[in-house]
Amino acid sequence: MLSIAMPSNVEIKAKVSDLEEFARKAAQLSQSQGTIIRQHDTFFNCSQGRLKLRDFMNGSGQLIFYERPDTDGPKLSRYSISPTSDPPSLKAVLSDALGVKGEIRKERRLFLIGQTRVHLDTVEGLGHFMELEVSTHS
Repeated sequence: MLSIAMPSNVEIKAKVSDLEEFARKAAQLSQSQGTIIRQHDTFFNCSQGRLKLRDFMNGSGQLIFYERPDTDGPKLSRYSISPTSDPPSLKAVLSDALGVKGEIRKERRLFLIGQTRVHLDTVEGLGHFMELEVSTHS
């Protein structure tokens, strides 16, 4: 079987204690106020890696498969993404086929600083988090 290398990135995630201060610094460094993205992620049972459907709540979404170690600190994440124009229908099919592992709703504020994507997430029921993401491919 032909193996195609999946794209990858390095990411770091952490809880944010001062949302306003983090947003102010990110806005200053990116010279923008960031882009607001609403997301409803549904995670499905999967025999290897992770499989999630990201619904952007606007009629579009992405099915994302990724592999990432469950360790603290920077992580290399390998992934593949397929866009969808019907997230609810795809969610129903995947739920029936694989079962739902969990769901997360969040508002993401995206800042671009050089090659780094800085995410400031407000996750429903969990709090505020940041993620730094740098692509390892061109």
